[in-house]
Amino acid sequence: MARSKSKNKPKIQPKREPKAKSQQQPAENAEVLERIAVALERLAPTATSRPDLSAADAYVWHPNGWLAPVPRVNRVKMSLLKGIDRVRDLLVENTERFAKGLPANNALLWGARGMGKSSLVKASHAAINAGVASKSGDGPLKLVEIHREDIETLPELMAITRGSPYRFIVFCDDLSFDTDDTSYKSLKAVLEGGIEGRPENVIFYATSNRRHLMSRDMMENERSTAINPGETVEEKVSLSDRFGLWLGFHRCSQDEFLAMVEGYVSHFKIPAKAEELRREALEWSTTRGSRSGRVAWQFIQDFAGRLGVALKD
Repeated sequence: MARSKSKNKPKIQPKREPKAKSQQQPAENAEVLERIAVALERLAPTATSRPDLSAADAYVWHPNGWLAPVPRVNRVKMSLLKGIDRVRDLLVENTERFAKGLPANNALLWGARGMGKSSLVKASHAAINAGVASKSGDGPLKLVEIHREDIETLPELMAITRGSPYRFIVFCDDLSFDTDDTSYKSLKAVLEGGIEGRPENVIFYATSNRRHLMSRDMMENERSTAINPGETVEEKVSLSDRFGLWLGFHRCSQDEFLAMVEGYVSHFKIPAKAEELRREALEWSTTRGSRSGRVAWQFIQDFAGRLGVALKD
């Protein structure tokens, strides 16, 4: 009986020793380090790839760091810009010097609306690319448009253009600033006066209806409310001083307006009798209350449409 009891006696399993702490720590540390790395990746800014600046001659800047290529620029030929001969020659000469790597000024095109300020910038860019820039070692001149509301991101754009083999015209259309708008300080620092300064391969062109980029009411309000009105106004006016080249655009005469209309008619080969064209063009400008290149173009679109003529280059 003693033997049978010994046979049925349960076997005692040997005690398993717990793993040493030294063996557990490497796995725990690796897991913690992995969680930290994932968290840091979430916090880090997204890496932006450098844009392909050979894709086009013109781009639109987006504040997320993207330069969108523009395959076909909406522009008017230089020969169709009438009544602005003097400012045209000055801007083309300045742009040509810049394309050749010579000293050139930032330009502010200000004055009457619809007189071809932005059209002249785009036409100058095309004219220089057709001549000087295409023959230079730096390649074609690039036109980059930045929207008014994205002016604060100019330093990011400068970081992309700095060191590029290309030369850039950074262009802002209808640039102006309202009360409580402090983004003009970013523009001042980029144009002149910042530590890095404006890159040698970048020039800034802007158009505005205001000579000092700020409304008269805004400046008068600064004078009346500031403790030292002179200094406050000087700070805001100093923005336009950053532009070495000021080009004024003024309302055109009746003869200049008719010359614009006739230029379009000749360019697009619109069949029209001289007297009828003159009479209808003047009537159109009278109903609009102004004479300008924009009004002339609007008349041509209406006139050609009524005649069933397509406006194709």
